[in-house]
Amino acid sequence: MHTTRARRRKDPEDPMPTRATARRRPEPEDVLRVISPAFDPDFYRAIYTDLPADMPPLWHYRMAGWREGRDPAPWFSAPDYLADNPEVQRAGWEPLHHYLSRGRREGREVRPSRWAARYFGETGWAPPAWSFKSFGATPAPAAARPAIPLNEQEAAIAAEFDAAFYLAANPDIAAAGMDPLRHFLRTGWLEGRDPNPRFSVRDYLELHPDIAAAGVNPFAHFLLAGRAEGRAARHDLGFRYDVLSRLKSPEDRIAESVRASAAQRADPPERLAAPLAAVRDLHLTFSHDDYIEHSGGLQSCLRRESARVAQLGRDHLHLFPAAAWPSVRAAGEPGPLGALLNGRRLGVFAPETVREVLSRAAPAGRRSFAVHSLLGHEPDATADIVEALGLREGFFWLHDFASLCSGFHLQRNDVEDCGAPAPGSAACTVCAYSPTRARHLDAHARLFERLRLTVVAPSQTTLDFWSDRGLLRAEAAVVLPHAGLVAPRPAAEPAAGRPFRLAYLGMPQPLKGWPIFRELTQAFAGDPRYEFLHLGGRPDPGAYAQFHRVIVTPEWPTAMQDTLTELEPDAALIWPLCRETFSFTAYEAAAAGAAVVTGPDSGNVAAFAADPRHGRVLADEAALFDAFATGEILALSRAARRAEVFDIAYSGMTGDLVAEAP
Repeated sequence: MHTTRARRRKDPEDPMPTRATARRRPEPEDVLRVISPAFDPDFYRAIYTDLPADMPPLWHYRMAGWREGRDPAPWFSAPDYLADNPEVQRAGWEPLHHYLSRGRREGREVRPSRWAARYFGETGWAPPAWSFKSFGATPAPAAARPAIPLNEQEAAIAAEFDAAFYLAANPDIAAAGMDPLRHFLRTGWLEGRDPNPRFSVRDYLELHPDIAAAGVNPFAHFLLAGRAEGRAARHDLGFRYDVLSRLKSPEDRIAESVRASAAQRADPPERLAAPLAAVRDLHLTFSHDDYIEHSGGLQSCLRRESARVAQLGRDHLHLFPAAAWPSVRAAGEPGPLGALLNGRRLGVFAPETVREVLSRAAPAGRRSFAVHSLLGHEPDATADIVEALGLREGFFWLHDFASLCSGFHLQRNDVEDCGAPAPGSAACTVCAYSPTRARHLDAHARLFERLRLTVVAPSQTTLDFWSDRGLLRAEAAVVLPHAGLVAPRPAAEPAAGRPFRLAYLGMPQPLKGWPIFRELTQAFAGDPRYEFLHLGGRPDPGAYAQFHRVIVTPEWPTAMQDTLTELEPDAALIWPLCRETFSFTAYEAAAAGAAVVTGPDSGNVAAFAADPRHGRVLADEAALFDAFATGEILALSRAARRAEVFDIAYSGMTGDLVAEAP
């Protein structure tokens, strides 16, 4: 499969391909320095058998080979690169040199040599997975791979190369059956792939531009010289720097949602009207997505709510944006809605269509509604739909803080808790979400003006914080926890002398504190006192933790708690960067007998863990690492605190509130 040909990116300092530039060819020494680490002499000699035995392959390629259409390595087709980039050919650039020194920074793409399949078949190791379809090559068995002859640089790399990490971080290499060390030595470092969790190819080249300019393997340089010179293996700015560097503006994300929503095709109104014609008692909900197709805490809540209202004899109509939105929708922006009736997908409809259908076929029996999220919804269109059922009084859930800011996790620039400062204040305007905050506040204020909403919070901590900000006025407020711990009983005694087990629960996301857990595993990987577990949907090869695949689904809603019960961790690190409104994982950990370890800015997690029966709140990340270094954390072992296990009793969400209504 060939990659798409890259378009030429204009560089104001590079007027290529003018006559003057065409004369300005790189000096031979510069070409040799840049291309030599990437050139594959074994491939060149194996393919081009007319080469005299005493002629160095690199010298031949540099002097004549590339002009004759010969390829320098199996991953790089020199003729195709020149054909894809004719201005490079007109300027007289040697193609591999141009790609390594400029092309890869400009986003230009390459195609593998047409001789790759033949070469890989003869040498017994496979080409990259992306070339299989083109060349029909297949991976050779591991036993058939020849030993790699190592020079001084390669031997140094091999001594500190983590093959398991490399294959886990690069599944395409694993799928191809390639030798990971060989791949890194030949092409991996050129592609920015890291040799172990402690070294970053990209960071090293950014931190040390002289090494980038030299075109040498950065890991080899670090091992043979850079470490002794005091050069850093990766930047020490922390994971928050990485989050900031990838931060996309809310305006750009909204623009993407506008385009995606405009592309949605609406279904005919009959697909909504026909099933609603038989409905008598109806419960209507709004959220940000399809709770059947997606998994997560809010989606689990809606599944439980749907089941509870079914027990009450009501049908459940759920409306959500057909295309994902990071914000509320403004008037005039496209906003087709997906519709579920009792968990069955009905189709996609314009909000006006939903309103008209409900106004004509409004059930004559009991009716109720709840707004679980306004993301992707426009407030007046939402109120119009509710009023089409003859309703004004309903419920508004605080699953997050979208009613206070477009950054609904209240994370200033996605890296630190902001506490929802006053709109327009200096503490607010330094954040990327500040320009779109008014959009959210105005939308929610409009919804609260048109409807009589009772705010429902899953914890007292959440309700107190929301109320203190005083930005919206509700008709009433109530606390209804999503779950509670019941039936306490002593936990089984752990095996004597086993290490202290710390678990991380969920996907490896910065918002949930994954980088902190990963750094903890790296810092104490060789410490016999500790053992680290990761229970989640996908692993992170950078963590020294036993991975257990756990995904909570409608078919297995207790997957996390069941796995925790089986593994018996002493503690769970639940260290979100944001204020959690509830946290199912905290309750699941405690129910299985694990202590919850968290920081002070974690909202309801901190309120929960402040109870000594459930866990401990540490002052900051430094205190966390110090607790492991000193062994203080061992006081939270199951044996030391005589752990208990519990059952979890889940609420029926709005269904419980509706059932209590007269």
